[in-house]
Amino acid sequence: MSSHIVEVVITGHLGPTLRSALDRYDVTTRDDGTTSITGVFEDRSELRGLMQLLDELDIEVVSVNRVTPA
Repeated sequence: MSSHIVEVVITGHLGPTLRSALDRYDVTTRDDGTTSITGVFEDRSELRGLMQLLDELDIEVVSVNRVTPA
């Protein structure tokens, strides 16, 4: 996998500590009770690292979407 823009949608909202830990990504709280984490992932291991972190924190992932640049 070469670098891609990916959006990870999770259930719930993130607290300030976790938001600051994810400062290299665009973290957007949505009105529907989900949060979008979007950014450029250089390779699969970087994406797996984020997914593992979310799993370890017991945060439910709703979807993982590749984003086409505008």
